[in-house]
Amino acid sequence: MKNESQITFQSAFAEDTYKGLSSYPKFLYSKYIYDEKGDKLFQQIMDMPEYYLTSCEFDILEMNAPEIADSFQHPEGVDLIELGAGDGKKTKVLLKELLKKEYDFQYLPVDISQHALDDLQQSLKKELPAVKVKPQQGTYFKTLEKLSEYNSRKKVILVLGSNIGNLSHKEAVNFLKNIQTAMSKEDMLFMGFDQKKDPQVILNAYNDESGITAAFNKNLLERINRELEANFDLDAFRHWETYDPETGTAKSFLVSETAQTVRIKSLELEVKFDKWESIHTEISQKYDDHIVQWLADNAGLVIENDFHDVANCYKNYIFRRK
Repeated sequence: MKNESQITFQSAFAEDTYKGLSSYPKFLYSKYIYDEKGDKLFQQIMDMPEYYLTSCEFDILEMNAPEIADSFQHPEGVDLIELGAGDGKKTKVLLKELLKKEYDFQYLPVDISQHALDDLQQSLKKELPAVKVKPQQGTYFKTLEKLSEYNSRKKVILVLGSNIGNLSHKEAVNFLKNIQTAMSKEDMLFMGFDQKKDPQVILNAYNDESGITAAFNKNLLERINRELEANFDLDAFRHWETYDPETGTAKSFLVSETAQTVRIKSLELEVKFDKWESIHTEISQKYDDHIVQWLADNAGLVIENDFHDVANCYKNYIFRRK
């Protein structure tokens, strides 16, 4: 087996897979779940009754759309930039309100999945043809480098779906700092944060009995098999979810149910698993007002307003630069 410095990686996916499966403990990056199949599985997850995040945020946007749209508006127009746009279902609530009020805006959805962006653009063409759309394919971090280029008028940066929950607190502060750096005085950040709540409710959201979330996580292994010529036996791994109510951290793992060796041909890599050894695949961080305030303080942001659902399970905050 060659070491990492001797390998010429054909893609970031290949390099990150090598890095994660050569580490101890083993890990894989959740962003690679989102290929065409992963996108469809996530749509199914968002429709599950256990996955409260989607319905809570949807309710927030529907109840407060006029006030939120008014906060976005600017006489010279607005660039509405959404990081991790997905299917845009919730964002369409705001887009409809902006159109209804005849505000001048351009919508720039950003997503790592070109498939998701293509579907979103097609649905907008059919449902909201008056919206000016300019899709941007790429990761959050590459997109953030370009954000400052949009400086001729007000920017409103949207991060819905508690996507920030996929980051540790340290990573979240760095992420917010990068956004803050790209913001001018009049710009704003509109971001969703899943709140701490009954631990069982959170576990149920990521460990559904129908097995959709398990299939979603295992799609990582399926993608490695397909794109990197590996021989993962998906049935030999169990999806496992944990939640720490003290830290507010939910974690997803794939646990090997047997001692086994997996071969990844294109990486010239053999990966040995002990029985019950795990691969960490996802993090989903939960918050309260104190943590969000701490994040804002450390990132040079101020909280201007917030909106919550009836049960106070979820919140959307408006931030500006200090």
